[in-house]
Amino acid sequence: MVSNDSSSDTFSKMSTKIVIAGGFGAGKTTLVGSVSEIEPVTTEAVMTEASVVHDDTTAVPQKVTTTVAMDFGRITLDEELILYMFGTPGQARFWFMWDDLVRGAVGAVVVVDPRRLADCFDAIDYFEQQQRIPYIVALNKFDGQLNYTGEEIREALEISDNVPIIDFDARDRSSAGHVLKELLVHALANSGSQSELVG
Repeated sequence: MVSNDSSSDTFSKMSTKIVIAGGFGAGKTTLVGSVSEIEPVTTEAVMTEASVVHDDTTAVPQKVTTTVAMDFGRITLDEELILYMFGTPGQARFWFMWDDLVRGAVGAVVVVDPRRLADCFDAIDYFEQQQRIPYIVALNKFDGQLNYTGEEIREALEISDNVPIIDFDARDRSSAGHVLKELLVHALANSGSQSELVG
């Protein structure tokens, strides 16, 4: 949209919503925090002894908090597009909120910890069933290496051939930003028009 002031060539910014999903401890909160240009809004709560029954921290023993509602962040891309990022909680007991968090999103990133593939089955299934929402799979390289190829992970998780699988480091702003750009490219290719991506 162009300003009414003909001397100004300033465009108003467009915005859109994306979702960051995945299993418990996969790196969702870290991804949002590494790219957000505002202080991320998080709903982290200290894990209690009662949560040990539900949350397997074997692969992430340093994890002492967990997201109980959502994460929220914002990033401006190309000075014209603002992405609002909504991170989902990873535990099954909070999945009742996913439909509300996903409503209005143009796409989703499913963050996968390749050391614990089973933890992301439910997120993959959710987006496979929500065929109206394009998604990509982002393999978080915790130790800097991946033990499996993208195709091995595609087969293990039964991910559709049209879903991009990319590796990244959720702690690295550039790497995490690349994931968001890949999601937008994928969402645009599946939407048919740019106007469907922005609100």
